[in-house]
Amino acid sequence: MPQLLLELFSEEIPARMQANAARDLERMARERLEADGLGDARIHTYAGPRRLTLVADNLPAAQADRSEELKGPKVGAPPQAMEGFLRKVGLTQSDLTERDGVWFATVSSKGKPTADVIAAMVEEIVRNFPWPKSMKWGTCSLRWVRPLQRILCVFDGAVVPIDIEGIKSGNLTEGHRFMGTEQGPFAVTDFTSYALGLDRRFVVLEADERRKRILEGAKAVCAAKGLELVEDEGLLEEVAGLAEWPVPILGDMDPSFLDLPPEVIRTSMRTHQKYFAVRVPLDLRLAPHFVVVANISATDGGKAIAAGNARVLSARLNDARFFWDEDRKPGKFELWQEKLAGVTFHAQLGSMAQRVERIKALSKSVAVAFGEDPVDAEFAAGLAKADLVSAMVGEFPELQGIMGAYYAEQFGRQITSAIRDHYKPQGRSDELPSTRLACAVAVADKFDSLVSFFHIGEKPTGSKDPFALRRAALGIVRILIETGTRLSVLTLLTDEVVARSVPGANALALKDGVPVTSLEVLEFLADRLKVQLRDQGKRHDLVDAVFALGDDDLVRIVARVEALDKFLATDDGANLLAGYKRAANILRSEEKKAPLPVFAKPMRMPGAPAAEITLIAVLHDVAPKVEAALETEDFAAAMTALAALRQPVDTFFDDVMVNSTVATERDNRLRLLMQVRDLMGRVADFSQVSG
Repeated sequence: MPQLLLELFSEEIPARMQANAARDLERMARERLEADGLGDARIHTYAGPRRLTLVADNLPAAQADRSEELKGPKVGAPPQAMEGFLRKVGLTQSDLTERDGVWFATVSSKGKPTADVIAAMVEEIVRNFPWPKSMKWGTCSLRWVRPLQRILCVFDGAVVPIDIEGIKSGNLTEGHRFMGTEQGPFAVTDFTSYALGLDRRFVVLEADERRKRILEGAKAVCAAKGLELVEDEGLLEEVAGLAEWPVPILGDMDPSFLDLPPEVIRTSMRTHQKYFAVRVPLDLRLAPHFVVVANISATDGGKAIAAGNARVLSARLNDARFFWDEDRKPGKFELWQEKLAGVTFHAQLGSMAQRVERIKALSKSVAVAFGEDPVDAEFAAGLAKADLVSAMVGEFPELQGIMGAYYAEQFGRQITSAIRDHYKPQGRSDELPSTRLACAVAVADKFDSLVSFFHIGEKPTGSKDPFALRRAALGIVRILIETGTRLSVLTLLTDEVVARSVPGANALALKDGVPVTSLEVLEFLADRLKVQLRDQGKRHDLVDAVFALGDDDLVRIVARVEALDKFLATDDGANLLAGYKRAANILRSEEKKAPLPVFAKPMRMPGAPAAEITLIAVLHDVAPKVEAALETEDFAAAMTALAALRQPVDTFFDDVMVNSTVATERDNRLRLLMQVRDLMGRVADFSQVSG
């Protein structure tokens, strides 16, 4: 079947935008083709430094003819209604069919040639493409990420005529900006000729192939010198979007720069120059070399490129050495701490110095939960943000915390690790802080962010989270859960803590004597906990069932959830849940009719059915076991104790009429169901459990 080939050729597309652009191009084309009845096409897209390409196979030559039945007015409707319907469908009344007192029209339309559909689709895509940033050029009103130069659009070997703002479609494209110029633009008829022509003109179309060439080539040039590449997935992705014909070259660095911290060297290489670092195998020390990815096959094997890049790197590292030497002069920490008073953290949340004071106070409380010295935690928190005004971090913001640790080495390993790691974890796969003291400072730092921004109403909404509060909350959850640290969130986030988060704030809003902000932060943490547990295969409704008890200890919540999960996976658990829901439904229904009987222990009434007497006896035996297990936080034992209720509850519902016509019997049985409900409710709110 005919094939569509589309290429949108422009000036350089930023590397960070290319992967999403390829996905957006496929999505937009698929949606339009499906809307036009051409949804069976097999679509593949490609993105590179200068081109977005789409190839669609399995397209028909034309749309299928369509026949659609439209419902019209009722028989006997006013003439105006019939006239309007006939105008709409372009038919006469004799063409209509009457069925069940309603007129119907069958409207047929001949399918358009696919080329016409494609032309409209391409114009819609080009004019509405969702670039994160775009620009205009010349007198053109069109917006594109960079000036759009060519539109190649070929269907079934023929050009699809398109004219967008003076840019006319054709069957021509071009190869590499430098190495492909001698051959000039070339014509294509299909994807095979297109891909082959680009390859001959030094363009690697597939992003995966560019990544593979870079990685394998970089490893090879390192291995030839007995060295090892420091792999960097993020940098590899970026560099693959910068070069159409990637050629890795090994360059030399002045060995004297190796006395700089390795993080400084790697960041300078990565951020400013897009170089890969190189290390010595086995001992993993950085080697005085780098790998640069050129976009050309140089005739001298890349010697001139390597030398030029080495000079640029030396200039960068000379700046870094100056910053390093300046930052290590005596008295810098004291100076930096003073400077923080002039750095605004947020217009409503005061200066960075005020934020540091809040973190210091929180760190003392959190340190106790981690079993660490509050004085050490307060001291480390006081130094943690100082490097933000250092010269090195001013040049390399990615090194905040890392440079602070280097500069604070005189204060000991515990303090330096807390400074270095207090931003961790910064993602799902990031490692936790390396020490418990560092964990305490990290948790305090993240709690201050949550409380402060929640207090001024800056909460995440939808996909927007400008202050990375979801990441902060997930960091707290991970640290507390993975270290098994017991911490009462509401005890930590007192009135004083919340009030201090916003300098000069008005009186706090309270709910049941607890700051509303603290409750909102706790609920937000619970939401993040649900996400984490769901990723581990746990059910989010079980988190709701446990969280509804009002617990604010995340470790204890997880222990309850795990015990509840295992319990409900058993026959006893599943059947007892059904019994609970039946009891709760009866109580809810009866409560609508009249107030439930004042709670009192159910009695063994004369002549009561055996099932009723048995359930009373089992409850009397099980209740203290459940309470004892909850007291020691042995939630598995509490669930095991509850399992003893399963058979008596089932038998009770089978053999006993709850709504007895005798009022005393009815009240007694309702009290019995209330006792079942409330005892189970001590373990979890089973009404929140689905199923």
